[in-house]
Amino acid sequence: MGIVWFLLIGLCAGWLAGKIMRGGGFGLFGNLAVGVVGALLGGFLFSLLGITAYGLLGSLVTATAGAVVLIWLVSKIKA
Repeated sequence: MGIVWFLLIGLCAGWLAGKIMRGGGFGLFGNLAVGVVGALLGGFLFSLLGITAYGLLGSLVTATAGAVVLIWLVSKIKA
């Protein structure tokens, strides 16, 4: 059941990141995929900073932050 929650949180995070980064996203399906990868990136970045997120809301915040960073990085590389 853990992988299902991870994917659902990643999909929600990708959608939120697309809304936050107006004009910098990759469309609905692209942002959803970025959200799943961003969830991994967010967890890695938060662990480097020593930040621990608990619960569903903490996981969503972590994944959204990672997806926003990933969208920003890819947009800088593409430009």
